[in-house]
Amino acid sequence: MRASLVQILFSIRSERQLMEQLQYNLLFRWFVGLSIDEPVWVPTVFTKNRDRLLTTDMARKLMTAILAHEKVAPLLSDDHFSVDGTLVEAWASFKSFRPKSSASSAPPPGADPPPPPASAGTGREADGTAERGESEMTKSAENTGESDPIIGRNVERDWRGQTWSNATHASVTDPDARLYRKAKGRPAQLCYMGHALTENRHGFVVEAELTHADGTAERRAAIDMIDRASPGSTKKITLGADKGYDDRGFVASLRRMCVTPHVAAKAKHSAIDGRTTRHAGYKVSQRKRKLAEEPFGWGKVVGPIAKTMLRGIDRVGAQFTLTMAAYNLTRLPKLIPAT
Repeated sequence: MRASLVQILFSIRSERQLMEQLQYNLLFRWFVGLSIDEPVWVPTVFTKNRDRLLTTDMARKLMTAILAHEKVAPLLSDDHFSVDGTLVEAWASFKSFRPKSSASSAPPPGADPPPPPASAGTGREADGTAERGESEMTKSAENTGESDPIIGRNVERDWRGQTWSNATHASVTDPDARLYRKAKGRPAQLCYMGHALTENRHGFVVEAELTHADGTAERRAAIDMIDRASPGSTKKITLGADKGYDDRGFVASLRRMCVTPHVAAKAKHSAIDGRTTRHAGYKVSQRKRKLAEEPFGWGKVVGPIAKTMLRGIDRVGAQFTLTMAAYNLTRLPKLIPAT
């Protein structure tokens, strides 16, 4: 866990590079608990052990332990929160997004190419046979009406006139990734959606979650994070959010949970009315809600969540939560005086 934190805090690209720096960096050795002459871990062994750790709830427990520290707890606000979401680009190419029928029969990523036909010879004869075999496969796919034959990863493909949908297509590389675009005019990409609940006093992340990317994931995740932050509480709290959360069903759910929805109101058909906007605290929440965007910026510039190198929603979710915990650690030196 300490080595994973070092990798996030110092923007180390890979586990192999992390092990290389642990060989000579005394600061890293001291932080992870290695003596000056103790051998470091083998990169492959470290990766497997890290994966076992990420499949548990250890990252969330670490964040809870940081926030419950006797010097950190007085810095947190118990009444006012903000929520926001961001896209985490998946470790999958757009070429891996294929129809589910062909995706299920495709070879796993990194597998060896299929062997040549048994009748293939050597030299020029083998090349000619391979070319004829590839052209015959393409023709058979066209004759059978299959729109996306299993082809090599570097073969040119024509995307025009094809309809892409998460209901009919899936990524062969990372089946948990979803094709999604943040707004109109923006390109669609295979990604996940990360969510963070921050308190409004100093901007600490108190809850983090990663979900599939879709149009309602932000609102569902906000409800889940509030339930975890204050389960069964009847204390009045406020929640600041942007216009993407201005939904009648979401606002009604917050009111039933004793949460005042300080959501940015849309110009038309808004669920926020004068009961909320007339109070001075609404303007304060609109100014403070921008603190929820700072962890995402730090995590994408310094941390690894701009484009994750892990696959699977559980592993990427643990990495996202650990990155938010690392962001909380970077806030502490400025807020807690050295003793």
